[in-house]
Amino acid sequence: MKAWRYIADHEPIRLDEVEDPVAGRGEVVLDVKGAGICHTDVGHLDGTISHFLGFRPITLGHEVAGVVREIGDGVTDFAVGDRVAVRSIVAGPGTGRDGGFQPRVAVQTEVLVPVPAEVSWDQAATSTDAGMTSYHAVMTRAGAKSGDKIGIIGFGGLGSLGMQIALLAGAQVYVAETKLSLHQHILDAGAEAVSTTIATFEDQALDAIIDFAGFGTTTASAVEAVKPGGRVVQVGLAERYGMLDLIRLTMSEVDLLGSQGGTNAGNAEVLKLMASGRLKAVTECIRFEDVGVAIERLRRGENTGRLVVIY
Repeated sequence: MKAWRYIADHEPIRLDEVEDPVAGRGEVVLDVKGAGICHTDVGHLDGTISHFLGFRPITLGHEVAGVVREIGDGVTDFAVGDRVAVRSIVAGPGTGRDGGFQPRVAVQTEVLVPVPAEVSWDQAATSTDAGMTSYHAVMTRAGAKSGDKIGIIGFGGLGSLGMQIALLAGAQVYVAETKLSLHQHILDAGAEAVSTTIATFEDQALDAIIDFAGFGTTTASAVEAVKPGGRVVQVGLAERYGMLDLIRLTMSEVDLLGSQGGTNAGNAEVLKLMASGRLKAVTECIRFEDVGVAIERLRRGENTGRLVVIY
């Protein structure tokens, strides 16, 4: 079968012939139905975070949903035909092992989450990383609750879901997004206000700010804009390093927290919200043969939603 593979830093993703996967003990093989394309994939290809990859060449694609095709020894919790999402983890498909940019993939059962029948494959794939990561950042790390004022930096795939989740928690949301063309849409979606920089909202006493962009400068602005005693939650990793005002961080007793991934329970909660119609990712479905082109579109910021390969 064909698979889209990372070969080396600064080389384009390549379509290669690979062997079909086999379910080992405690594993299943899925027929992939949806596989999301993420800025993480861009980060692997440009070398920013490729050190996380388990080996090379490796099939990318860490946002995976599909149908169980085969079960390995010792598997009792899942059966052939089950609809499942694959919670994104570093040791899982697309990072620690071959991922979902291929028609079939072997997966550890401990990261499988049942997908309700009401959830489409593009939404199910998005739930495994963008949805779960946003939920964990907003609800667990930022601790968003009714009446809070929450800042969101970056209104891409994660930021747009993060805003929806914060609104569902009863928070007021203030968004920083550099694309002016998105500002009216952000306001229409329920934001209190939107600006090109989170610094605009320093006078709003924001309880927490979640940085889904991660350009270093965005984190620095968040530390300066959040209220004394507030939280800055770091999710985005567009740059590896950044400079902070340590005096402001210390004297204002700002909590700076990293947030990575989430839990099966969090992924399941996202799928539950999607099934109810209260949470929806903006997606653009693409063909398998267009993965290479789509990744370059994402790199240039030309996508209109979360890009998802539909098989």
